[in-house]
Amino acid sequence: MTDITSHTHALSINPATGERIGHYAYETDALMDAALGRAAAGFAGWRRTPLATRSALLVKLAGVLRDNAQAMARMITLEMGKPAAQARGEVEKCAQLCEWYAENGPAMLAPEPTQVPDAKAHIEYRPLGPILAVMPWNFPLWQVLRGAVPALIAGNTYVLKHAPNVMGSAYLLRDAFQQAEFPEGVFEVLNVTPEGVSRAIVDPRIVAVTLTGSVRAGAAIGAQAGAALKKCVLELGGSDPFIVLNDADLDAAVQAAVIGRYQNTGQVCAAAKRLIVEAGVVEAFTRKFVEKTRALVMGDPLLADTYLGPMARHDLRDELDQQVQATLAEGATLLLGGHKVEGPGNYYAPTVLADVTDQMTSFRQELFGPVASIITARDARHALQLANDSEFGLTSTVYTRDAALARQLADELECGGVFINGYSASDPRVTFGGVKKSGFGRELSHFGVREFCNAQTVWFDRH
Repeated sequence: MTDITSHTHALSINPATGERIGHYAYETDALMDAALGRAAAGFAGWRRTPLATRSALLVKLAGVLRDNAQAMARMITLEMGKPAAQARGEVEKCAQLCEWYAENGPAMLAPEPTQVPDAKAHIEYRPLGPILAVMPWNFPLWQVLRGAVPALIAGNTYVLKHAPNVMGSAYLLRDAFQQAEFPEGVFEVLNVTPEGVSRAIVDPRIVAVTLTGSVRAGAAIGAQAGAALKKCVLELGGSDPFIVLNDADLDAAVQAAVIGRYQNTGQVCAAAKRLIVEAGVVEAFTRKFVEKTRALVMGDPLLADTYLGPMARHDLRDELDQQVQATLAEGATLLLGGHKVEGPGNYYAPTVLADVTDQMTSFRQELFGPVASIITARDARHALQLANDSEFGLTSTVYTRDAALARQLADELECGGVFINGYSASDPRVTFGGVKKSGFGRELSHFGVREFCNAQTVWFDRH
């Protein structure tokens, strides 16, 4: 098995075969200094670039992404194992994101009137400067661009520190910005160690930090940003509840639960990890869910019909298996899977755990892989209690035909987003982010544009 760690290089390992496909030397302090210098110099010009020009460049970037979609999707698949069809979908989603902000972003930056009579005072949204983005591997393009594009349309510059196992994707993205003819320094890529990240955070040229990753990483980055008095946005883990009530359209709920749990081989922050099902339908739901899960095709992620690929790293697969075995030892029932797949690659069998209680490992911890936990709720109020009994609060899903009850539950669910009769997703038209240990700050929508803006009051002729 190929080692995934190096003190001198970022290593890209094919998770389907274990073969090394890339190694990228960590940058020296001098190279990092040069990149930060370009981002700072680029900001001076970019902030004054007309919004119409920024928008036109985003449209051009969308075209570059589409033109290079096959190569970019293949790199995603090779580096982190995302099945090919899902990888192509990620590239297209990024292109649509660019086009949406090109069309809608300028209006979000328009001066905002206040309650002062005669429009004597208003709020202007000014960019802050170079932003350091520490990004994960599970959506190598989307995670980056959903933060970068709103920040860029606002006039900030962006410095990406990507996960070491997807640096090939990071460099393809940098190439795309260059092909789209963005000015130098607007989008920079850093390949540095954690120590390099710490140095970048305290560098005076970096004005703010955003991270998507684990709770542990968020606590560390957030502490460093706070100590440097720099704004920070954190999108961290999740153990999202998927509530199914007795009156739900069961077939629709099952279909959504399977997609919501197993897309990207379960490696999604906002995946449907805890399936909380009301007692009256839990037996039927479980039977249908297991049937559909058993039918999922696992295999070579480059093949068109593969839905489940390998997990991104073998250490993550080991950790997931430990969590599954702990949950079974605590009394859960194994209905499907529950083991590593023998042979090359980091494959883990799609797994369904039933009879899970609120004291078990798979309820209390985030399981970042193809494992579903089914929990029985006595009624809707008990389902709500179970859903909120978590240190996380990213998204929640509710399946019910009772619209009034769904709205009531949404009002009390402790999370950043509630999806009624549909599984959770990120979309530029709506905000995305969490509460509790799922983080703070928001991405996407107008919130994502303004997160890294100075909301500046301009008041004329105050008497």
